[in-house]
Amino acid sequence: MRINFKNLTVQVICAIILGIIVGALFPSFGAQLKILADIFIKLIKMLIAPIIFLTVVTGIGGMGNLKKVGTIGGKALIYFEVVSSIALAIGLIVVHIIQPGKGLDTSSVDAGAVTQFTKQAAESNHGFVAFITNIIPDNFFGSLANGELLPVLFCAILFGVAAASIGEPVKPVIKLCDQVSEIFFKIINMIMKISPIGAFGAMAFTIGNFGLSSLWSLGKLMLGVYATMALFVIVVLGLIAKFFGFNIFKFIAYIKDELFLVLGTSSSESALPLIMQKLEKFGCSKQVVGLVVPTGYSFNLDGTSIYLSMAAMFIAQAYNVDLSLWQQIYLLGILMITSKGAAGVTGSGFITLAATLAAFPMIPVEGIALLIGVDRFMSESRAITNIIGNSVATVVIAKTEKEFNSEQHHQLEEEIKLKHAHTH
Repeated sequence: MRINFKNLTVQVICAIILGIIVGALFPSFGAQLKILADIFIKLIKMLIAPIIFLTVVTGIGGMGNLKKVGTIGGKALIYFEVVSSIALAIGLIVVHIIQPGKGLDTSSVDAGAVTQFTKQAAESNHGFVAFITNIIPDNFFGSLANGELLPVLFCAILFGVAAASIGEPVKPVIKLCDQVSEIFFKIINMIMKISPIGAFGAMAFTIGNFGLSSLWSLGKLMLGVYATMALFVIVVLGLIAKFFGFNIFKFIAYIKDELFLVLGTSSSESALPLIMQKLEKFGCSKQVVGLVVPTGYSFNLDGTSIYLSMAAMFIAQAYNVDLSLWQQIYLLGILMITSKGAAGVTGSGFITLAATLAAFPMIPVEGIALLIGVDRFMSESRAITNIIGNSVATVVIAKTEKEFNSEQHHQLEEEIKLKHAHTH
């Protein structure tokens, strides 16, 4: 089979491999290439707020049925809470079985290395009341300017609901929003052409800055996290997908381009606009995609949930902190709150972990210094699991709300079969 180097997936994979080689052979040069990844992610991030706003407004405004909007939102939140809680519990169970922190030397831990994360955690206010109040922006247009996902979503829902309640007179406004969103998606497709450069820079920085040796030192935890996330995707999400009439492996193959992009950049946000397009093409209605995907980025971070529960218990094991069953249930309760609102960008999982341990004094917060070297390597698996989890959730909600176009889906499957036959 001939490799098509014009294919974006192939380009991203080649860029990741090249990044690993450059980072390993020229560490100082590789560490400086982070600028390439930063530029690419900034280009994507500048478009996320307007895309979310316009998609949600056209979705709700076009739906016209406010009761249906409430049903979709309610179902999505219940689904997110149940599935992300299962993810947290699985993380706790697996870390108990493999015991990755047992016997680890903690004498060389640099407590100063975690200062920036504990400071950010304190500033970010992870309490439940603070989380709710932070959803409401200081002003309507400020939410779009700051690009914070939940305030943008809040404003978009208000705008969409108001438009839907007015009805026919504002149809031209909804149509305009739909046309403007097409322009933004076109810009995204233009930016995607440089995604291999972003993936190359991110991987060269990761290997150049932390080195391949840091992989081996905490390999047991890393392998445990990877295995747990694979188990969660294949078993938990696989069973959910099967129950709702689609195959998890075929679905992952369908969104593989976005997954490789996430793997290269360590950011699930880099693929957010593209995954929304893909899910609409898969058969989900614009309304469901517009509501479920952005909400899921704050409330349904399955990969982050698994990582947080495993990382917290890993530190407890390393410091020989023996937690009772009730203390672990209490830890799970704190994680259920702190894991909500952890953004999809690299490093947020670390800040959330610092906030969790600050609220759970039995585990020493300086223990997160043990994870600094490998956190970057685990952030890819977190981001990939998050994006698969959100995509599956969108299909599930679309099917339960009869907002899934089966005819369009079958047509897509036929196209994929023909394309596959042609390449072979």
